[in-house]
Amino acid sequence: MTAALGKDLIGLERLSPDQIRLILDTAEPFKEVSERPIKKVPALRGKTIVNLFFEASTRTRISFEFAEKRLSADTVNVAATGSAVQKGETLVDTAKNLEAMRIDMVVIRHASSGAAQFLGDRIRSNVVNAGDGKHEHPTQALLDLLTIRDKLGRIEGVKVCLVGDILHSRVARSNIWGLTKLGAQVAVCGPHSLMPRGIEELGVTVLRRVEEAIEWADVLNVLRLQLERMEAGFIPSLREYYRVFGVTVERLAKAPRALTVMHPGPMNRGVEIDSRVADGPHSVILDQVTNGVAVRMAVLYLLAGGKPELADAAKGPAAGGTD
Repeated sequence: MTAALGKDLIGLERLSPDQIRLILDTAEPFKEVSERPIKKVPALRGKTIVNLFFEASTRTRISFEFAEKRLSADTVNVAATGSAVQKGETLVDTAKNLEAMRIDMVVIRHASSGAAQFLGDRIRSNVVNAGDGKHEHPTQALLDLLTIRDKLGRIEGVKVCLVGDILHSRVARSNIWGLTKLGAQVAVCGPHSLMPRGIEELGVTVLRRVEEAIEWADVLNVLRLQLERMEAGFIPSLREYYRVFGVTVERLAKAPRALTVMHPGPMNRGVEIDSRVADGPHSVILDQVTNGVAVRMAVLYLLAGGKPELADAAKGPAAGGTD
């Protein structure tokens, strides 16, 4: 346990602005590790981390695994498919059995909102939320914040609009908490059917047209339509959604300022975003992916008790070098 963050990272709602900045600042020295010929440092040598993924994931799961291995932790990957969960074992029993093997930390993704908190309250090991239902996805928001800070040099005062499926998006919720705590101006834009009731109470502005969002924002964070969480009736069709809310080159050409375009992935190209935008000069989507490893390294390091002021020293020298 560390006084810096507490025992677990469940979401950004409960973190202070200083704690969020601490994670971002701690991630900075870890960026360099991924540029080394040998991408490994000894900061978490001897620690065992279990990745407990009850939902499908590519980017998040692999990013955590890279972060763990680059910190020299021992990692174990557990998916619901093929595990005792399919035989009826509960989440807590699964975690307690793993804990009996003397693990140190659990990274969990689960379809149920609150699953990470539920687990964190019942086991001694640190718990990191890798996405729980429609609740939060804190490390995604943290890497988004780091990417904005890298690109624009600041977060305070930046106008960020989240565009798309706000209703089903845990990424949107974590971004709103993180951005507002650090002083950004935040708006949301999407179909009325995909806008949560009372969203304004979180301190955001609601924009009804994507053209308004493009005119207003410095940063567009384009969210995926979460079709797997939808029942029929949220949108007329994917083609109609793209026609009305798709972020296209033609729409961006009318922006009054240089826009930065983000996307948490996976992208539905030709639905929420034009491929020419995703791969174009406005996009920092691949920077988000790169920053995700550094942010997750920082979270794991801090939760394991690493001292923020020693993060740079914790990396150790590069192989074959003297840094």
